[in-house]
Amino acid sequence: MEKVYIYDTTLRDGAQGEGISFSDTAKVRFAHLLDEFGVDFIEGGFAGSNPRDRRFFDDIRKERLAHARVTAFGSTRRVDVDAQGDPQLAGLLAAETEWVTIYGKSWLLHVRDVLRTTGDNNLQMIADTVGFLRAAGRRVLFDAEHFFDGYKDDPAYALGALQAALREGADGVVLCDTNGGCLPHEIFAITQTVCAALPGAQVGIHTHNDSGLAVACSLEAVRAGARQVQGCVNGYGERTGNANLTTIIPALELKMGFACVGAERLRRLREVSLVTDDLANQRPDPRQPYVGRSAFSHKAGAHVNAVQKNTRTFEHIEPEAVGNQRHVLVSELSGAANVMMKAAELGTDFSGLDKERARAILDEVKRRENRGYSYESADGSFKILLQKVLNKHRPFFELEGFRVIVEKRGSDEPCLSEATVKVKVNGVTELTAGEGHGPVDALNAALRQALTRFYPEIEQIALTDYRVRILDPQEATRAMTRVLIESGDGARQWGTVGVSENIIEASWQALLDSIEYKLFETRATGEEVKSKR
Repeated sequence: MEKVYIYDTTLRDGAQGEGISFSDTAKVRFAHLLDEFGVDFIEGGFAGSNPRDRRFFDDIRKERLAHARVTAFGSTRRVDVDAQGDPQLAGLLAAETEWVTIYGKSWLLHVRDVLRTTGDNNLQMIADTVGFLRAAGRRVLFDAEHFFDGYKDDPAYALGALQAALREGADGVVLCDTNGGCLPHEIFAITQTVCAALPGAQVGIHTHNDSGLAVACSLEAVRAGARQVQGCVNGYGERTGNANLTTIIPALELKMGFACVGAERLRRLREVSLVTDDLANQRPDPRQPYVGRSAFSHKAGAHVNAVQKNTRTFEHIEPEAVGNQRHVLVSELSGAANVMMKAAELGTDFSGLDKERARAILDEVKRRENRGYSYESADGSFKILLQKVLNKHRPFFELEGFRVIVEKRGSDEPCLSEATVKVKVNGVTELTAGEGHGPVDALNAALRQALTRFYPEIEQIALTDYRVRILDPQEATRAMTRVLIESGDGARQWGTVGVSENIIEASWQALLDSIEYKLFETRATGEEVKSKR
Protein backbone atom coordinates (compact mmCIF):
# COMPACT_ATOMS: atom_id res chain seq x y z
CA MET A 1 0.00 0.00 0.00
CA GLU A 2 1.37 3.37 -1.02
CA LYS A 3 1.81 5.84 1.84
CA VAL A 4 -0.15 9.08 2.17
CA TYR A 5 1.23 11.29 4.93
CA ILE A 6 -1.30 12.84 7.32
CA TYR A 7 -0.58 16.38 8.44
CA ASP A 8 -2.81 17.67 11.23
CA THR A 9 -3.34 21.42 11.62
CA THR A 10 -6.03 21.34 14.30
CA LEU A 11 -3.92 23.27 16.84
CA ARG A 12 -3.35 26.08 14.35
CA ASP A 13 -5.91 26.26 11.53
CA GLY A 14 -8.52 24.35 13.52
CA ALA A 15 -8.16 26.62 16.53
CA GLN A 16 -8.98 29.59 14.29
CA GLY A 17 -12.53 28.27 14.00
CA GLU A 18 -15.31 30.08 15.84
CA GLY A 19 -15.74 28.74 19.36
CA ILE A 20 -12.65 26.49 19.21
CA SER A 21 -9.99 26.89 21.89
CA PHE A 22 -7.46 24.57 23.51
CA SER A 23 -5.85 25.07 26.89
CA ASP A 24 -2.08 24.61 27.20
CA THR A 25 -2.59 21.23 28.86
CA ALA A 26 -5.13 20.17 26.23
CA LYS A 27 -2.68 20.95 23.42
CA VAL A 28 -0.06 18.60 24.84
CA ARG A 29 -2.63 15.88 25.46
CA PHE A 30 -3.93 16.31 21.91
CA ALA A 31 -0.41 15.92 20.50
CA HIS A 32 -0.01 12.63 22.36
CA LEU A 33 -3.43 11.50 21.10
CA LEU A 34 -2.43 12.12 17.47
CA ASP A 35 0.99 10.55 17.96
CA GLU A 36 -0.55 7.36 19.34
CA PHE A 37 -3.05 7.35 16.48
CA GLY A 38 -0.26 7.47 13.90
CA VAL A 39 -0.52 10.99 12.45
CA ASP A 40 2.73 11.95 10.69
CA PHE A 41 2.85 15.73 11.28
CA ILE A 42 1.35 17.88 14.04
CA GLU A 43 1.32 21.60 13.34
CA GLY A 44 1.71 23.35 16.68
CA GLY A 45 0.91 26.95 15.74
CA PHE A 46 2.47 30.34 14.96
CA ALA A 47 5.76 29.96 16.79
CA GLY A 48 7.06 33.34 15.61
CA SER A 49 4.15 35.58 16.51
CA ASN A 50 1.93 34.03 19.19
CA PRO A 51 3.10 33.76 22.82
CA ARG A 52 0.52 31.07 23.62
CA ASP A 53 1.71 28.92 20.73
CA ARG A 54 5.32 29.47 21.79
CA ARG A 55 4.40 27.94 25.17
CA PHE A 56 3.22 24.82 23.37
CA PHE A 57 6.59 24.36 21.70
CA ASP A 58 8.32 24.82 25.06
CA ASP A 59 5.99 22.24 26.59
CA ILE A 60 6.14 19.67 23.81
CA ARG A 61 9.94 19.63 23.84
CA LYS A 62 9.70 18.05 27.30
CA GLU A 63 7.53 15.23 25.94
CA ARG A 64 8.50 12.16 23.98
CA LEU A 65 6.53 11.40 20.82
CA ALA A 66 6.94 8.00 19.22
CA HIS A 67 6.00 8.80 15.63
CA ALA A 68 4.65 12.26 14.86
CA ARG A 69 6.85 15.21 13.91
CA VAL A 70 5.86 18.55 15.38
CA THR A 71 6.05 21.48 12.98
CA ALA A 72 6.24 25.20 13.67
CA PHE A 73 4.22 27.43 11.35
CA GLY A 74 4.97 30.87 9.96
CA SER A 75 5.09 33.02 6.86
CA THR A 76 7.73 34.07 4.39
CA ARG A 77 9.89 37.02 5.37
CA ARG A 78 8.37 40.49 5.32
CA VAL A 79 8.46 42.58 2.19
CA ASP A 80 10.94 45.12 3.56
CA VAL A 81 13.04 42.92 5.89
CA ASP A 82 15.69 40.36 5.00
CA ALA A 83 15.36 36.85 6.40
CA GLN A 84 18.16 37.27 8.93
CA GLY A 85 16.49 40.31 10.43
CA ASP A 86 12.89 39.05 10.48
CA PRO A 87 11.78 38.47 14.09
CA GLN A 88 9.04 36.08 12.97
CA LEU A 89 11.62 33.76 11.40
CA ALA A 90 13.74 34.02 14.52
CA GLY A 91 10.70 32.82 16.45
CA LEU A 92 10.39 29.83 14.14
CA LEU A 93 13.98 28.85 14.89
CA ALA A 94 13.40 29.35 18.61
CA ALA A 95 10.66 26.71 18.50
CA GLU A 96 13.48 24.20 17.91
CA THR A 97 11.41 21.89 15.72
CA GLU A 98 13.06 19.76 13.06
CA TRP A 99 10.26 20.65 10.61
CA VAL A 100 8.96 24.11 9.76
CA THR A 101 6.01 24.95 7.55
CA ILE A 102 5.88 28.38 5.94
CA TYR A 103 3.15 29.86 3.81
CA GLY A 104 3.65 32.28 0.95
CA LYS A 105 1.67 33.90 -1.82
CA SER A 106 1.11 32.13 -5.12
CA TRP A 107 -1.73 34.35 -6.41
CA LEU A 108 -0.73 37.65 -8.01
CA LEU A 109 -3.95 39.21 -6.70
CA HIS A 110 -2.65 38.78 -3.15
CA VAL A 111 0.85 39.82 -4.10
CA ARG A 112 -0.41 43.13 -5.49
CA ASP A 113 -3.33 43.91 -3.18
CA VAL A 114 -2.19 42.41 0.15
CA LEU A 115 1.61 42.40 0.14
CA ARG A 116 1.71 45.52 -2.09
CA THR A 117 4.84 44.33 -3.83
CA THR A 118 5.93 42.92 -7.19
CA GLY A 119 5.62 39.35 -8.38
CA ASP A 120 9.41 38.98 -8.63
CA ASN A 121 9.93 40.25 -5.09
CA ASN A 122 7.38 37.77 -3.75
CA LEU A 123 9.25 34.90 -5.41
CA GLN A 124 12.47 36.18 -3.86
CA MET A 125 10.78 36.31 -0.44
CA ILE A 126 9.85 32.63 -0.80
CA ALA A 127 13.37 31.65 -1.88
CA ASP A 128 15.07 33.71 0.84
CA THR A 129 12.87 32.26 3.59
CA VAL A 130 13.30 28.62 2.57
CA GLY A 131 17.03 29.12 2.08
CA PHE A 132 17.41 30.77 5.47
CA LEU A 133 15.57 27.97 7.29
CA ARG A 134 17.43 25.24 5.40
CA ALA A 135 20.76 26.88 6.24
CA ALA A 136 19.71 26.76 9.90
CA GLY A 137 19.21 23.01 9.63
CA ARG A 138 15.45 22.93 9.36
CA ARG A 139 13.38 20.77 7.05
CA VAL A 140 10.81 22.90 5.28
CA LEU A 141 7.33 22.48 3.86
CA PHE A 142 6.01 25.31 1.70
CA ASP A 143 2.25 25.99 1.81
CA ALA A 144 1.33 27.80 -1.41
CA GLU A 145 -1.53 29.95 -0.15
CA HIS A 146 -4.46 30.39 -2.58
CA PHE A 147 -2.61 28.16 -5.03
CA PHE A 148 -5.61 26.99 -7.06
CA ASP A 149 -7.03 30.50 -7.45
CA GLY A 150 -3.56 31.70 -8.37
CA TYR A 151 -3.10 28.91 -10.88
CA LYS A 152 -6.40 29.66 -12.59
CA ASP A 153 -5.34 33.32 -12.80
CA ASP A 154 -1.72 32.77 -13.93
CA PRO A 155 -0.49 29.15 -14.12
CA ALA A 156 3.13 30.03 -14.79
CA TYR A 157 3.38 32.32 -11.77
CA ALA A 158 1.73 29.87 -9.39
CA LEU A 159 4.11 27.13 -10.51
CA GLY A 160 6.98 29.58 -10.18
CA ALA A 161 6.19 30.01 -6.48
CA LEU A 162 6.50 26.24 -5.95
CA GLN A 163 9.72 26.09 -7.96
CA ALA A 164 11.25 28.93 -5.94
CA ALA A 165 10.71 26.94 -2.75
CA LEU A 166 11.98 23.67 -4.20
CA ARG A 167 15.14 25.26 -5.66
CA GLU A 168 16.13 26.38 -2.16
CA GLY A 169 15.65 22.93 -0.69
CA ALA A 170 12.03 22.68 0.46
CA ASP A 171 11.16 19.07 1.31
CA GLY A 172 7.66 19.43 -0.05
CA VAL A 173 5.12 21.85 -1.44
CA VAL A 174 1.46 22.00 -0.44
CA LEU A 175 -1.29 23.23 -2.77
CA CYS A 176 -3.86 25.25 -0.81
CA ASP A 177 -7.48 25.94 -1.72
CA THR A 178 -7.53 28.67 0.90
CA ASN A 179 -10.88 30.17 -0.09
CA GLY A 180 -12.49 26.73 -0.34
CA GLY A 181 -14.17 27.63 -3.61
CA CYS A 182 -12.75 25.06 -6.02
CA LEU A 183 -14.64 22.05 -7.31
CA PRO A 184 -13.20 18.51 -7.10
CA HIS A 185 -12.60 18.17 -10.86
CA GLU A 186 -10.59 21.41 -10.83
CA ILE A 187 -8.48 20.19 -7.92
CA PHE A 188 -7.78 16.92 -9.73
CA ALA A 189 -6.79 18.53 -13.03
CA ILE A 190 -4.51 21.19 -11.50
CA THR A 191 -2.86 18.79 -9.03
CA GLN A 192 -2.21 16.30 -11.82
CA THR A 193 -0.57 19.05 -13.89
CA VAL A 194 1.59 20.17 -10.95
CA CYS A 195 2.77 16.62 -10.21
CA ALA A 196 3.72 16.17 -13.87
CA ALA A 197 5.56 19.53 -13.91
CA LEU A 198 7.48 18.76 -10.69
CA PRO A 199 8.61 15.13 -11.05
CA GLY A 200 9.98 13.73 -7.80
CA ALA A 201 8.59 16.54 -5.65
CA GLN A 202 6.51 15.73 -2.58
CA VAL A 203 3.13 17.40 -3.22
CA GLY A 204 0.49 17.96 -0.54
CA ILE A 205 -3.08 19.24 -0.44
CA HIS A 206 -4.74 21.70 1.96
CA THR A 207 -8.42 22.46 1.42
CA HIS A 208 -11.14 24.45 3.15
CA ASN A 209 -14.81 23.54 3.31
CA ASP A 210 -16.50 26.76 2.15
CA SER A 211 -18.23 24.89 -0.66
CA GLY A 212 -18.82 21.76 1.42
CA LEU A 213 -16.29 19.90 -0.75
CA ALA A 214 -13.05 19.88 1.29
CA VAL A 215 -13.01 16.11 1.75
CA ALA A 216 -13.88 15.40 -1.89
CA CYS A 217 -11.24 17.86 -3.08
CA SER A 218 -8.58 16.30 -0.85
CA LEU A 219 -9.35 12.80 -2.12
CA GLU A 220 -9.25 14.01 -5.73
CA ALA A 221 -5.84 15.59 -5.10
CA VAL A 222 -4.54 12.27 -3.80
CA ARG A 223 -6.00 10.50 -6.83
CA ALA A 224 -4.09 13.02 -8.98
CA GLY A 225 -0.77 12.36 -7.24
CA ALA A 226 -0.62 14.31 -3.96
CA ARG A 227 0.85 12.23 -1.14
CA GLN A 228 0.37 14.47 1.86
CA VAL A 229 -3.04 15.58 3.14
CA GLN A 230 -3.49 18.46 5.56
CA GLY A 231 -6.65 18.85 7.61
CA CYS A 232 -8.23 19.02 11.05
CA VAL A 233 -9.85 16.45 13.30
CA ASN A 234 -13.64 16.80 13.10
CA GLY A 235 -13.29 19.43 10.36
CA TYR A 236 -12.52 22.32 12.73
CA GLY A 237 -11.26 25.51 11.10
CA GLU A 238 -11.97 29.06 9.99
CA ARG A 239 -15.35 29.91 8.48
CA THR A 240 -16.94 26.54 7.62
CA GLY A 241 -13.85 24.56 8.54
CA ASN A 242 -10.93 22.64 7.07
CA ALA A 243 -10.88 19.24 5.42
CA ASN A 244 -12.09 16.69 7.96
CA LEU A 245 -9.39 14.13 8.73
CA THR A 246 -11.83 11.79 10.46
CA THR A 247 -13.54 11.40 7.09
CA ILE A 248 -10.46 11.51 4.85
CA ILE A 249 -8.35 8.92 6.68
CA PRO A 250 -10.86 6.03 6.53
CA ALA A 251 -11.69 6.90 2.92
CA LEU A 252 -8.01 6.63 1.99
CA GLU A 253 -7.42 3.46 4.02
CA LEU A 254 -10.63 1.53 3.41
CA LYS A 255 -11.76 2.70 -0.01
CA MET A 256 -8.72 3.91 -1.95
CA GLY A 257 -6.07 1.43 -0.80
CA PHE A 258 -3.56 3.87 0.70
CA ALA A 259 -1.65 3.43 3.96
CA CYS A 260 -2.18 6.23 6.49
CA VAL A 261 -2.35 5.04 10.10
CA GLY A 262 -2.99 1.31 9.62
CA ALA A 263 -6.01 -0.89 10.28
CA GLU A 264 -5.40 -1.37 14.01
CA ARG A 265 -5.01 2.33 14.77
CA LEU A 266 -7.96 3.15 12.53
CA ARG A 267 -10.14 1.34 15.08
CA ARG A 268 -9.43 4.27 17.43
CA LEU A 269 -10.83 6.85 15.01
CA ARG A 270 -14.08 7.48 16.90
CA GLU A 271 -12.13 7.76 20.15
CA VAL A 272 -9.84 10.37 18.59
CA SER A 273 -12.86 12.33 17.40
CA LEU A 274 -14.63 12.26 20.78
CA VAL A 275 -11.53 13.09 22.83
CA THR A 276 -10.75 16.02 20.51
CA ASP A 277 -14.27 17.40 20.98
CA ASP A 278 -13.81 17.03 24.72
CA LEU A 279 -10.45 18.86 24.70
CA ALA A 280 -11.97 21.68 22.62
CA ASN A 281 -15.14 21.76 24.76
CA GLN A 282 -17.37 20.96 21.78
CA ARG A 283 -20.47 18.79 21.56
CA PRO A 284 -19.83 15.82 19.26
CA ASP A 285 -21.70 15.98 15.97
CA PRO A 286 -23.80 12.79 15.84
CA ARG A 287 -24.01 12.97 12.05
CA GLN A 288 -20.28 12.98 11.35
CA PRO A 289 -19.44 10.35 8.72
CA TYR A 290 -17.72 7.27 10.12
CA VAL A 291 -17.38 8.54 13.72
CA GLY A 292 -20.77 10.07 14.57
CA ARG A 293 -23.24 8.21 16.74
CA SER A 294 -25.73 8.24 13.86
CA ALA A 295 -23.24 7.04 11.24
CA PHE A 296 -24.44 3.44 11.58
CA SER A 297 -27.92 4.04 12.99
CA HIS A 298 -30.97 2.41 11.43
CA LYS A 299 -34.56 3.48 11.97
CA ALA A 300 -36.80 2.36 9.11
CA GLY A 301 -38.19 -1.11 9.68
CA ALA A 302 -37.27 -2.32 6.18
CA HIS A 303 -33.66 -1.16 6.68
CA VAL A 304 -33.32 -2.88 10.03
CA ASN A 305 -34.79 -6.08 8.63
CA ALA A 306 -32.25 -6.00 5.78
CA VAL A 307 -29.28 -5.25 8.08
CA GLN A 308 -30.35 -8.12 10.30
CA LYS A 309 -29.94 -10.42 7.30
CA ASN A 310 -26.81 -8.84 5.80
CA THR A 311 -25.14 -5.71 7.20
CA ARG A 312 -23.78 -4.75 3.76
CA THR A 313 -27.31 -3.93 2.61
CA PHE A 314 -27.25 -0.54 4.39
CA GLU A 315 -23.70 -0.14 5.77
CA HIS A 316 -20.81 0.85 3.52
CA ILE A 317 -18.17 -0.45 5.98
CA GLU A 318 -18.12 -2.42 9.21
CA PRO A 319 -18.63 0.08 12.08
CA GLU A 320 -15.91 -1.61 14.14
CA ALA A 321 -13.30 -0.72 11.51
CA VAL A 322 -13.43 2.89 12.72
CA GLY A 323 -14.24 2.18 16.37
CA ASN A 324 -17.97 2.81 15.99
CA GLN A 325 -20.96 0.54 16.52
CA ARG A 326 -24.34 -0.14 15.03
CA HIS A 327 -27.37 1.55 16.61
CA VAL A 328 -30.94 0.50 16.02
CA LEU A 329 -33.55 3.20 16.60
CA VAL A 330 -37.07 2.45 17.71
CA SER A 331 -39.83 4.79 16.62
CA GLU A 332 -43.19 4.90 14.88
CA LEU A 333 -41.32 4.00 11.66
CA SER A 334 -40.00 0.77 13.16
CA GLY A 335 -40.87 -2.86 12.63
CA ALA A 336 -40.58 -5.89 14.89
CA ALA A 337 -37.00 -6.39 13.62
CA ASN A 338 -36.04 -3.02 15.18
CA VAL A 339 -37.20 -4.20 18.58
CA MET A 340 -35.38 -7.53 18.33
CA MET A 341 -32.10 -5.96 17.21
CA LYS A 342 -32.38 -3.11 19.71
CA ALA A 343 -32.92 -5.60 22.50
CA ALA A 344 -29.78 -7.45 21.41
CA GLU A 345 -27.82 -4.18 21.20
CA LEU A 346 -28.84 -3.31 24.77
CA GLY A 347 -27.92 -6.75 26.05
CA THR A 348 -31.46 -7.76 26.91
CA ASP A 349 -32.11 -11.44 27.60
CA PHE A 350 -34.01 -12.76 24.57
CA SER A 351 -35.85 -15.43 26.53
CA GLY A 352 -39.51 -14.51 26.37
CA LEU A 353 -39.00 -11.97 23.59
CA ASP A 354 -40.81 -13.57 20.70
CA LYS A 355 -42.25 -11.76 17.68
CA GLU A 356 -45.59 -11.35 19.41
CA ARG A 357 -44.05 -9.57 22.37
CA ALA A 358 -41.78 -7.60 20.06
CA ARG A 359 -44.88 -6.31 18.30
CA ALA A 360 -46.45 -5.53 21.67
CA ILE A 361 -43.39 -3.45 22.55
CA LEU A 362 -43.59 -1.75 19.18
CA ASP A 363 -47.27 -0.94 19.69
CA GLU A 364 -46.47 0.55 23.10
CA VAL A 365 -43.63 2.62 21.61
CA LYS A 366 -45.93 3.96 18.90
CA ARG A 367 -48.61 4.77 21.48
CA ARG A 368 -46.11 6.64 23.62
CA GLU A 369 -44.57 8.46 20.66
CA ASN A 370 -48.06 9.65 19.79
CA ARG A 371 -48.06 11.26 23.26
CA GLY A 372 -44.67 12.89 22.63
CA TYR A 373 -42.10 10.34 23.80
CA SER A 374 -39.02 9.70 21.71
CA TYR A 375 -36.67 6.76 22.30
CA GLU A 376 -34.05 7.55 19.68
CA SER A 377 -31.79 9.18 22.29
CA ALA A 378 -33.25 7.36 25.29
CA ASP A 379 -31.82 3.85 25.34
CA GLY A 380 -32.13 3.75 29.11
CA SER A 381 -35.88 4.39 29.06
CA PHE A 382 -36.36 1.92 26.22
CA LYS A 383 -34.56 -0.85 28.12
CA ILE A 384 -36.80 -0.26 31.14
CA LEU A 385 -39.81 -0.49 28.83
CA LEU A 386 -38.49 -3.82 27.57
CA GLN A 387 -38.10 -5.08 31.13
CA LYS A 388 -41.71 -4.18 31.90
CA VAL A 389 -43.14 -5.92 28.83
CA LEU A 390 -41.07 -9.02 29.60
CA ASN A 391 -42.30 -8.94 33.22
CA LYS A 392 -38.71 -8.59 34.44
CA HIS A 393 -39.14 -5.14 35.94
CA ARG A 394 -39.23 -4.66 39.67
CA PRO A 395 -39.35 -1.17 41.15
CA PHE A 396 -36.44 -0.38 43.42
CA PHE A 397 -38.53 2.04 45.48
CA GLU A 398 -42.05 3.38 45.73
CA LEU A 399 -42.72 7.10 45.44
CA GLU A 400 -45.07 8.43 48.09
CA GLY A 401 -44.73 12.02 46.93
CA PHE A 402 -42.46 14.94 46.13
CA ARG A 403 -42.72 18.71 46.42
CA VAL A 404 -40.64 21.40 44.72
CA ILE A 405 -40.44 25.01 45.91
CA VAL A 406 -38.89 27.89 43.96
CA GLU A 407 -38.40 31.11 45.89
CA LYS A 408 -37.30 34.54 44.68
CA ARG A 409 -36.12 37.13 47.22
CA GLY A 410 -35.54 40.51 45.61
CA SER A 411 -34.96 41.34 41.99
CA ASP A 412 -31.16 41.05 42.24
CA GLU A 413 -31.08 37.76 44.13
CA PRO A 414 -30.94 34.36 42.42
CA CYS A 415 -33.88 31.98 42.69
CA LEU A 416 -33.66 29.39 45.45
CA SER A 417 -34.90 25.86 44.71
CA GLU A 418 -35.76 23.25 47.29
CA ALA A 419 -37.30 19.80 46.90
CA THR A 420 -38.60 17.19 49.34
CA VAL A 421 -38.99 13.55 48.37
CA LYS A 422 -40.79 10.78 50.25
CA VAL A 423 -40.06 7.22 49.11
CA LYS A 424 -40.42 3.73 50.49
CA VAL A 425 -37.60 1.18 50.03
CA ASN A 426 -38.13 -2.37 51.21
CA GLY A 427 -40.84 -1.20 53.57
CA VAL A 428 -38.69 1.63 54.98
CA THR A 429 -39.92 5.21 54.42
CA GLU A 430 -37.40 7.95 53.70
CA LEU A 431 -38.24 11.67 53.71
CA THR A 432 -35.41 13.90 52.50
CA ALA A 433 -34.86 17.45 51.26
CA GLY A 434 -32.39 18.83 48.76
CA GLU A 435 -31.35 22.21 47.41
CA GLY A 436 -30.17 23.00 43.90
CA HIS A 437 -29.53 25.65 41.27
CA GLY A 438 -32.95 24.89 39.82
CA PRO A 439 -35.99 22.73 40.63
CA VAL A 440 -34.71 19.67 38.75
CA ASP A 441 -31.29 19.94 40.38
CA ALA A 442 -32.97 20.14 43.80
CA LEU A 443 -35.21 17.16 43.00
CA ASN A 444 -32.19 15.15 41.90
CA ALA A 445 -30.34 16.02 45.14
CA ALA A 446 -33.27 15.03 47.33
CA LEU A 447 -33.88 11.73 45.52
CA ARG A 448 -30.20 10.75 45.70
CA GLN A 449 -30.13 11.56 49.41
CA ALA A 450 -33.15 9.32 49.98
CA LEU A 451 -31.79 6.35 48.05
CA THR A 452 -28.02 6.36 48.53
CA ARG A 453 -27.96 4.43 51.82
CA PHE A 454 -29.93 1.64 50.14
CA TYR A 455 -28.19 1.84 46.77
CA PRO A 456 -24.73 3.40 47.21
CA GLU A 457 -23.89 2.88 43.52
CA ILE A 458 -26.17 5.84 42.78
CA GLU A 459 -23.27 8.07 43.80
CA GLN A 460 -21.53 7.02 40.57
CA ILE A 461 -24.22 8.61 38.39
CA ALA A 462 -23.48 12.00 36.85
CA LEU A 463 -26.12 13.88 34.85
CA THR A 464 -24.19 15.11 31.81
CA ASP A 465 -26.93 16.80 29.80
CA TYR A 466 -30.50 18.04 30.24
CA ARG A 467 -32.61 19.04 27.24
CA VAL A 468 -36.17 20.33 27.02
CA ARG A 469 -38.35 20.46 23.94
CA ILE A 470 -41.79 22.05 23.69
CA LEU A 471 -43.88 19.70 21.54
CA ASP A 472 -46.91 21.87 20.82
CA PRO A 473 -45.86 25.52 21.22
CA GLN A 474 -49.25 26.78 20.10
CA GLU A 475 -50.53 25.65 23.53
CA ALA A 476 -48.20 28.21 25.16
CA THR A 477 -47.71 27.52 28.88
CA ARG A 478 -50.00 24.46 28.66
CA ALA A 479 -47.80 22.83 26.02
CA MET A 480 -46.65 19.23 26.30
CA THR A 481 -42.96 19.10 27.27
CA ARG A 482 -40.37 16.44 26.51
CA VAL A 483 -37.30 16.17 28.76
CA LEU A 484 -34.22 14.19 27.76
CA ILE A 485 -31.52 13.47 30.32
CA GLU A 486 -28.08 12.09 29.50
CA SER A 487 -26.35 10.24 32.34
CA GLY A 488 -23.07 8.42 32.85
CA ASP A 489 -21.13 6.53 35.48
CA GLY A 490 -17.64 6.65 34.01
CA ALA A 491 -18.05 3.31 32.25
CA ARG A 492 -21.23 3.84 30.20
CA GLN A 493 -23.58 6.56 28.97
CA TRP A 494 -27.36 6.33 28.71
CA GLY A 495 -30.29 8.55 27.86
CA THR A 496 -33.77 8.71 29.41
CA VAL A 497 -36.97 10.55 28.51
CA GLY A 498 -40.04 11.96 30.21
CA VAL A 499 -43.13 13.70 28.81
CA SER A 500 -45.78 15.78 30.58
CA GLU A 501 -47.59 19.11 30.47
CA ASN A 502 -45.65 19.80 33.68
CA ILE A 503 -41.90 20.20 33.10
CA ILE A 504 -41.10 19.04 36.64
CA GLU A 505 -43.07 15.83 36.21
CA ALA A 506 -41.43 15.18 32.83
CA SER A 507 -38.05 15.74 34.47
CA TRP A 508 -38.99 13.37 37.29
CA GLN A 509 -39.86 10.61 34.79
CA ALA A 510 -36.51 10.96 33.02
CA LEU A 511 -34.65 11.16 36.32
CA LEU A 512 -36.39 8.07 37.66
CA ASP A 513 -35.55 6.07 34.53
CA SER A 514 -31.92 7.19 34.76
CA ILE A 515 -31.56 5.85 38.30
CA GLU A 516 -33.49 2.64 37.62
CA TYR A 517 -31.37 1.95 34.53
CA LYS A 518 -28.21 2.21 36.62
CA LEU A 519 -29.60 -0.09 39.30
CA PHE A 520 -30.68 -2.67 36.71
CA GLU A 521 -27.23 -2.64 35.11
CA THR A 522 -25.31 -2.93 38.37
CA ARG A 523 -27.40 -5.91 39.43
CA ALA A 524 -26.92 -7.57 36.06
CA THR A 525 -23.12 -7.33 36.42
CA GLY A 526 -22.77 -7.67 40.19
CA GLU A 527 -21.38 -4.15 40.53
CA GLU A 528 -23.67 -3.38 43.46
CA VAL A 529 -21.70 -5.83 45.62
CA LYS A 530 -18.51 -3.89 44.95
CA SER A 531 -20.19 -0.57 45.72
CA LYS A 532 -21.40 -1.73 49.15
CA ARG A 533 -18.03 -2.93 50.35
